[in-house]
Amino acid sequence: MIRRDKVQALVDYLAGRPQPFNPLTLGGLLHLADQYVTRVSEIVVAEACFNEHLAPEEVLARVETAFDHNLETVRLGMDRDSQSFLMGRVGYELTRQPGQITNDSFLDRAISLTLAAQVGNHLVGLAPCAGTGDACVFSGLTAAMLEAYPREEVWPAVAVMLRVGTFFRAGKTTTGCNMEGLGAGACGTAAALVELAGGGPREMDRAMVLALSPTISVPCTPRVMVPGLCATHIGGALMLGQLAAGLALKTSIPVNVPVDVMLALAARVHQVSARTIVPEVIRYMEAYFKSDPRVDRYIEEQVKSEEEQRRAAVAGRAREEVGRLAELANPVIKPFGEVVVGGSSQAVGSPTNTARIAHALAGDATIQKVLIELYPELFARRAINVPGILMGAVYGASTADSQSYHQILNELPRLGITVEIKEANEPQLQRVTLETSAGRVIVDARNRGGGRLALVEAIPSLEAALEAAQKLGIVIVP
Repeated sequence: MIRRDKVQALVDYLAGRPQPFNPLTLGGLLHLADQYVTRVSEIVVAEACFNEHLAPEEVLARVETAFDHNLETVRLGMDRDSQSFLMGRVGYELTRQPGQITNDSFLDRAISLTLAAQVGNHLVGLAPCAGTGDACVFSGLTAAMLEAYPREEVWPAVAVMLRVGTFFRAGKTTTGCNMEGLGAGACGTAAALVELAGGGPREMDRAMVLALSPTISVPCTPRVMVPGLCATHIGGALMLGQLAAGLALKTSIPVNVPVDVMLALAARVHQVSARTIVPEVIRYMEAYFKSDPRVDRYIEEQVKSEEEQRRAAVAGRAREEVGRLAELANPVIKPFGEVVVGGSSQAVGSPTNTARIAHALAGDATIQKVLIELYPELFARRAINVPGILMGAVYGASTADSQSYHQILNELPRLGITVEIKEANEPQLQRVTLETSAGRVIVDARNRGGGRLALVEAIPSLEAALEAAQKLGIVIVP
């Protein structure tokens, strides 16, 4: 519930700032709530009161009015006779018998109403926030909250959710679910649920970052034309948001990325994804786009013939590609690779195995120096991979040796081994050079994830490196 005296004090603060002033960022809103020990909803309402010259009650009334059409669309999507050309009658099927998806009654209801909103969206449209994807999520969640909580608690939480959504609306410049249904939906859901549960700005900050992280670079529009697929985007946004809110409210899980940084990253990657990921999605998914014969009769026959040829080719090409994966796949009785300490089989496992091969090539020679060269992503993650590389290079320790992993940095001064770490610009490069009493050893490899690597060159010889990898049980791939 909004406290009018708190809101007025915040309005007075905003009015007293030196002019001109910069608008509050999402992180700035949270910081102000933390500074004034107040609810985030009160900051959001106060900002709207100041900017729009309205009383708090008027702000919340306007928020409620903004949902008039969208909540009616939710109701339409629940109707027995409502059917979407992409989603079928999923809104009716889910809302007539609650509790079918997760067995969490509130989350189930929110998902059901969100999918009903999507059905209604295809029939009469929704008023978009960043896009109609997150409008589905925001409308379904709002409808579920109104059924489960008092209205005076719901609308302040909705105001917070919408304020989050407005940042995504401003940041959405091209196609991408990372700034719409999935990204904006998950982030807004997390914020609303933290607010509804009485959480503070610090919990909300962590929740929004946690919710937003898995959505980075996820494309959307090309898949929107494929029947059914959007259901897990918009439904997943609710599940991510609830998970993130729960983690932030019920645990001390550390999150050191400010929400403004994560949001800026999402907006930047959003543009990159549209140029690089979306064309690949279209290449595979175009064959499954829903078509309308009434529209296609206006398309030239040559164009339709070319499209048909592409459709016929895509399934065969996909089978060939997956067939190659089947040849490389482990048997089900031995599905896992070796244990990898440090938290990442890509960032730790593969570079550690490169160093293990170098150690094997060095034999009994005394190691005097270790030079580590890593491509930018691995270099940025050096806090977790350098201990693994060093234990592999110095001890020949496997990726499962947690004791060596945690001790090696403390052992280096006693062993008299110097270390040099460099960033390399070549993609996937991980090169380990050992200066030893018997000469130089080099293993030049490329990261393939899962502890695997591709060997490019080695000193004293590539053949010796391949033999060493085989003896160590290290998987070498092209």
